[in-house]
Amino acid sequence: MFDKVLVANRGEIAVRVMRACAELGVDTVAVYSDADKHGGHVRYADEAYNVGPARAADSYLDGEAVVDAARKAGADAIHPGYGFLAENADFAARVEAADGITWVGPASDAMERLGEKTHARRVMDDADVPIVPGTTEPVTDVAAVTEFGDEHGYPVAIKAEGGGGGRGMKVVESADEAEDALESAKREGEAYFSNDSVYLERYLETPRHVEVQIVADAGEDGEGPADESDVVHLGERDCSLQRRHQKVIEEGPSPALSDELREKIGEAARRGVAAADYTNAGTVEFLVEEDIDRDPSEPLGPDTPFYFLEVNTRIQVEHTVTEELTGIDIVKEQLRVASGEGLSVSQDDVDLDGHAIEFRINAENAAKEFQPANEGRLDTYDPPGGIGVRVDDALRQGDELVTDYDSMIAKLIVWAPDREECLARSKRALAEYDLEGVVTIVPFHRLMLDDDRFVDGTHTTKYLDEELDDELIAEAQEKWGTESSAGGDDEEVSEREFTVEVNGKRFEVELEERGAPAIQVPGGGAGGGGGQQRPPQATDDDGDDDAVDVAEGGEAIEAEMQGTILSVDVDEGDEVAAGDVVCVLEAMKMENDVVAERGGTVASVRVGEGDSVDMGDVLIVLE
Repeated sequence: MFDKVLVANRGEIAVRVMRACAELGVDTVAVYSDADKHGGHVRYADEAYNVGPARAADSYLDGEAVVDAARKAGADAIHPGYGFLAENADFAARVEAADGITWVGPASDAMERLGEKTHARRVMDDADVPIVPGTTEPVTDVAAVTEFGDEHGYPVAIKAEGGGGGRGMKVVESADEAEDALESAKREGEAYFSNDSVYLERYLETPRHVEVQIVADAGEDGEGPADESDVVHLGERDCSLQRRHQKVIEEGPSPALSDELREKIGEAARRGVAAADYTNAGTVEFLVEEDIDRDPSEPLGPDTPFYFLEVNTRIQVEHTVTEELTGIDIVKEQLRVASGEGLSVSQDDVDLDGHAIEFRINAENAAKEFQPANEGRLDTYDPPGGIGVRVDDALRQGDELVTDYDSMIAKLIVWAPDREECLARSKRALAEYDLEGVVTIVPFHRLMLDDDRFVDGTHTTKYLDEELDDELIAEAQEKWGTESSAGGDDEEVSEREFTVEVNGKRFEVELEERGAPAIQVPGGGAGGGGGQQRPPQATDDDGDDDAVDVAEGGEAIEAEMQGTILSVDVDEGDEVAAGDVVCVLEAMKMENDVVAERGGTVASVRVGEGDSVDMGDVLIVLE
């Protein structure tokens, strides 16, 4: 087993991995950005290293900085968690090439094979795993989209090669939409995954999202599974409750599958993984065609069509569901495989017990189309407890919400002997969850536990977006919701910086005190002791406050959230009408159209493609 593991991630998943390491007697190293210097994962780790500014591309996505931190710490392994660099084959290869550091995950070449969706489809097809009708080679022009639609019918899904969770996917309802959708999918693929390659699939009308958790040993030669016996599937999870292709509630086993269908899907996953020479943990995702008119008491039979969707070459957010059903710590299995110890379980050891549901506790307002919060502080944070209740988190009461990355605060996982009792226990646990100061989707979760379609288990991935009444969500938010409190920006913040040496090693130390008078520095500059005075919100040294002059009747179009500009669709002098898209902003893993509220002439364009913006920044000025 390893001596010291660096966790190349943040938040609750970093803490989750560190807990598994602690139980194995392994020391842990955290990495953090400037935005996360007070993060829970930093507090939990045995040691921590700053890897750059708040922008993820300059910190958590900087593979060189992460590996350098591992070298400095003397770590002999890197675990990526999920998100950020977890499915980046180039980063995995970088770690594999680093002397004395082991990658905790599948081999980089297997990640590359399965990360390219068209290649993965070919592998699965060869292994006799059903695949959705689609292309096995990337498409580059609009004609390919329309020809596919003419042959297989609309709608058609255009998907980014490196995509997942709906990112880089566009649905084409007719030939007229093909050109814009293709361009948008390619743009998202490039922005999110540095890969603008896309492929096509038939878009299923009534799909369920069912995924199989697998763990695979490297076999006697260490090169990959010798056969299916080296691959263990740990049952399936149903992730059909999604908004805009992002999961919000996951459960297992699926309430829709018969035992016969469950076994067919599980064995298909084992076959495909073995054929791909895949090791360590992963998830094989499938789409299952739901019969929305079926009796909820009659699950889908063995002849129900199901299709391979993709392989997630990492641990999943919802891996906790499987852990509660099996009693198997998946992170520990990852560490055992990576260290050469091999799996501690075989297929015969896997026994699913009871029912489990995971609720993502996101800082989002479900009544406003799940808009992420842009500020907040956990004035009150008291998670639920009791038998069958697990909470994975990293934040604590008093912590500021960090909005530079994803919106997840925590995950609530509930287990019970059967689904009916699990739903009842979930109601109790969600009612106990006391959060103040941050808006969350807890009210939405409580609503779903009384929703007939969800309780019956007949919902599809489209249910939230196309069928659920928005008024019900608004009522739940009003009944059970909380509001975001202002952050700590109005507090006086005093900071002092020191350079110290410990056993000859140089350290830069920052001491920070909130709510106290600013440290007085003689002469207004650096004085004895190295202290410096900083206002709560520092401005640029040149005194430019970025004020924007808007002519009477004009409009300053501002960013409604922090993010990155994917495209600018207007130039100075252009005429725009109310509702026209002026630019596209990527925020919280989603592409958002920024539109003009009223018409006018573009007086100035203040951003460019690739720029990072904060909430309230002026993007376009109209006159």
